[in-house]
Amino acid sequence: MKNIKSMLAISAMLLATAHAFAASHAGAPMAKDEMKKEMPMAMSKEMTDGEIRKVDMENKKITIKHGEIKNLDMPGMTMVFQVKDTAMLDKVKAGDKVRFTAEKERGAIVITSLESAK
Repeated sequence: MKNIKSMLAISAMLLATAHAFAASHAGAPMAKDEMKKEMPMAMSKEMTDGEIRKVDMENKKITIKHGEIKNLDMPGMTMVFQVKDTAMLDKVKAGDKVRFTAEKERGAIVITSLESAK
């Protein structure tokens, strides 16, 4: 019984210490590197280079040979994507060099922005 009380007391102190630490640093500015570490991967908007292999208007999908998609921790490959906005498909054709962002939505990887590479 004494051990249980001691463990509860230690747990309460650790919890209070962690809460106090978090509260004391809540308003502190972050260095740029720290912000990048803290930002959820899905919020990162770094664009990926790619080349359009196929535009499938009927199924509203696009095939892209792409480099690493960092926010999804995905190596370069060729794959089929869904698009968030089907109007994107009207702007590209097979062979076009593009830059894009992709995110995971409802279990699928979806192109959320697409532009011609310059």
